[in-house]
Amino acid sequence: MNANNAIVLLIALPLFSSAILLLSGRKSDKWGHLLATAVSATTFVIGVYEFFQMHSRPSTDRPLTQKLFEWISVGGFQVDASLLLDQLSICFVLLITGVGTLIHIYSIEYMSHDHNRRRFFAYLNLFIAAMLLLVLGDSYLNLYVGWEGVGLASYLLIGFWNQKPAYATAAKKAFVANRVGDVGLSLAIMIAFTQFGTVTFAGVKAGAPHASPAALTALGAMLLLAAAGKSAQFPLQSWLGDAMAGPTPVSALIHAATMVTAGVYLITRSNFVFDASPTAQAMVVTVGAITLLFGAIIGTAKDDIKKALAASTMSQIGYMILATGLGPIGYAFAILHLLTHGFFKAGMFLGAGSVMHGMDDEVNMRRYGGLAKAMPITAVTFSLGYLAILGVPPFAGFYSKDKIIETALNAGGAKGILLGGATLLGAAITAFYMTRVIVLTFTGAKRWDSKAHPHESPILMWLPMAILAIGSVASGFLLSSGSALVNWLQPIVNAGHHEHNEELLKPAVVSSLALGLVLVGVLTAVFKYRTVPVDAPTKVSIFTTAARKDLYQDSFNEAVLMHPGQKLTTGLVYTDEQVIDGTVRGVGSSLSIISTAMRKIQNGYVRSYALVMVLGVLALVTTIWLVTL
Repeated sequence: MNANNAIVLLIALPLFSSAILLLSGRKSDKWGHLLATAVSATTFVIGVYEFFQMHSRPSTDRPLTQKLFEWISVGGFQVDASLLLDQLSICFVLLITGVGTLIHIYSIEYMSHDHNRRRFFAYLNLFIAAMLLLVLGDSYLNLYVGWEGVGLASYLLIGFWNQKPAYATAAKKAFVANRVGDVGLSLAIMIAFTQFGTVTFAGVKAGAPHASPAALTALGAMLLLAAAGKSAQFPLQSWLGDAMAGPTPVSALIHAATMVTAGVYLITRSNFVFDASPTAQAMVVTVGAITLLFGAIIGTAKDDIKKALAASTMSQIGYMILATGLGPIGYAFAILHLLTHGFFKAGMFLGAGSVMHGMDDEVNMRRYGGLAKAMPITAVTFSLGYLAILGVPPFAGFYSKDKIIETALNAGGAKGILLGGATLLGAAITAFYMTRVIVLTFTGAKRWDSKAHPHESPILMWLPMAILAIGSVASGFLLSSGSALVNWLQPIVNAGHHEHNEELLKPAVVSSLALGLVLVGVLTAVFKYRTVPVDAPTKVSIFTTAARKDLYQDSFNEAVLMHPGQKLTTGLVYTDEQVIDGTVRGVGSSLSIISTAMRKIQNGYVRSYALVMVLGVLALVTTIWLVTL
């Protein structure tokens, strides 16, 4: 198989299978899920093949470009529909197709009783095709097509059970929030075109050193806005919690391993823009720091197991975004955490789905308790992901999140204190809310209803969870051993360049600080939640109330954006209907009244015409007489 020809198959196969399932109707109900899963597995095999082919070539010859056709040709501006497979995009290809295939397998059983399972799998494959196009496009315009395709597929999947109004509303909310970010990407493409005359990554990279600081800052700001929308970062983070309305496999695929990492990919792919603009880079670390704390605080008060994990995702993506603003080495650590997070967070989301499956779709953790005995495999696999996200050695998060904390602290000065302090505080809060999830769900006395009969999930559900749990244990060590991933990405992000000549804090010191704070968070949660009532207390602190209400993000959006927007729209509609259209209608009505009066004069009687003539003569004579006085 030719390596170049195989690239297009990565997108064509899931896209074609999605079309088959959507167009074949009920005829494919019996085999549609099998086709979708087989296609996803095939794309993973192709991805593995491409990886080994790439690994066998010298680093300078590893990137491959495949031109599909000439897309836009206007004057000197030309954009080809081309695909780029390099060291960065292959990481995402393997993550998307590998984790995606495991989620497909899990979904075969999880969605087995759903009447529209075939359509669900069609949407899954549509999403995978769009996500692969996003990371394989060789220009911002090609990326934009995949970017919009991911937005469409996520809308369809989040609102899959749209017969429930709340779920349909959640899908719409995600769609609208993402459209705000998409405006940023659209403007970024326009800025790139006006400044560089091209929208390809290579063209923008070549022109960046010669661009004005203002242009680079504007371009970086718009790219960051796009990333904030897709990756649920401040100030566009409000949609992620509500997006848990979709089936749990959707949460694992979109909101843990793939879609929400698209913003991290965009910033990392555009590293040449941010490295050339310190202002844009400062914006990135600010957004990342705010969001990692924002999501962590929200996670401390959620009783819905999926929403607690969603808040965790928001926080962990914040770590990645922050890392991308810490210079060349930060990009590599952001991708390292992105890959390890794909394993442990997808595994925990699937574990949450397994708990829901055994608890008759109950999501309130206060109505769980003691499930480790009834669901031992789910408890073990979920706990391995828990240890990974805490950063306990030798689990995956220890190798990825600790590197981000270390790089933040070594930034030096006030910057290092602020960013390092934020990352350490985030680690402590993460330990607290994730321990809370473990304690409320798997330990203590049972608090479920007598009608509930919790049981372990079938093998098609727990097997993917077990594989992801292995990744939660081993992926960090494998990817960081000998600086493997850093060296792999070095040609793309210049990761071999270290911004700081000396380490302000040794790795052992950073790890000790992080583990000490993690231990504080764990012990605090165990002490607080070792016994817990079924119903949440009605009287709570102002901080808990704020966290339960997502730090009032929806209230802020409604007060600052929605209500003024509604009033503005109402005013514009009134102006259009009453002022503009009213003026036009007034002119027409006036002419109609005048013409009606004139018609009464033109009645066809000679005596009427003679009277008018006499009146006219009298008026004329009177006028002349008055003038000559």
